[in-house]
Amino acid sequence: MNQLKSIIKSQENKRRRNFLFKLCLLIILIVGFESNTWLTPFFERYVILANVVRALIFLLSGNLIISLARIITLQFYLKRTEESRVQPNFVIGIDRLATLLNMIVILVTFMLLFGVEPLKFLTSITIVAAAIALLTKEYITNIVNGLIIMFSDQLEIGDKILIGKNVGFIRDITLINMVLKSETGEIIIVPNTLALTSEVVNYSKNNSHQMIFDSELPFYSKLQLHELETQLNNSLSEFSELIYIEGAQLNVIERKPESIIVRYQFPIKSGEKATEVNVRKVINQELINWSNETRKA
Repeated sequence: MNQLKSIIKSQENKRRRNFLFKLCLLIILIVGFESNTWLTPFFERYVILANVVRALIFLLSGNLIISLARIITLQFYLKRTEESRVQPNFVIGIDRLATLLNMIVILVTFMLLFGVEPLKFLTSITIVAAAIALLTKEYITNIVNGLIIMFSDQLEIGDKILIGKNVGFIRDITLINMVLKSETGEIIIVPNTLALTSEVVNYSKNNSHQMIFDSELPFYSKLQLHELETQLNNSLSEFSELIYIEGAQLNVIERKPESIIVRYQFPIKSGEKATEVNVRKVINQELINWSNETRKA
């Protein structure tokens, strides 16, 4: 089981415990409020308190329905991906959608808290609601596009993309925008609508799934490409479940008067982005070590 899947299952166990706690609390509130108990005259006398309890019942009921739908959906997804990689976007999309629905439930809860009937309220402000929808059209479009991106596999967190004139790694996908981080560390915020309506180049998606490393090695001493290739292959042994080591190869792509540029590449399975980052660190460190050893020799 990969690390991301383990983290998700651990979080889901906590959510299930919270679900059971909220369910017990809801049952207690319903029995105390709806049944004819010694609390009934108390609620009839204090209308404000009755509104508070009614609002809490609605809040817990709505939250439990959303939580149950989320738990079932995610459980089904985890079973379907038992033998493959979990897509972070899908999990984020479920969380964002649940948050959005919970915000609507909280809004209705406040209406009930102040004794306002939600249906009558919405009917009375139809014109105002239409004006609000018109003014927030761009935000609504971004939210819809954000959900489309989250539930698709075209763009994933960790992918390196080109959108417009901006190149960067996807660090987060919110309901409004996509957060990129450039190779020099700048944070780039791109509206979700732009990500779906403009041309996007995803450098992390290719048919061969190759990881490529280019390095310039100086001619301080006699360079043995076979030995370098063997050393790099050995450094990949800890990632044997992720990488096809037998497909790794080292080639010279350019010769200069005092150095050569070599390219080391190998096919990689569909692994997690965090693991790919670790692989890059290991290979880059091996190339640095080889360069230092060559210079000393």
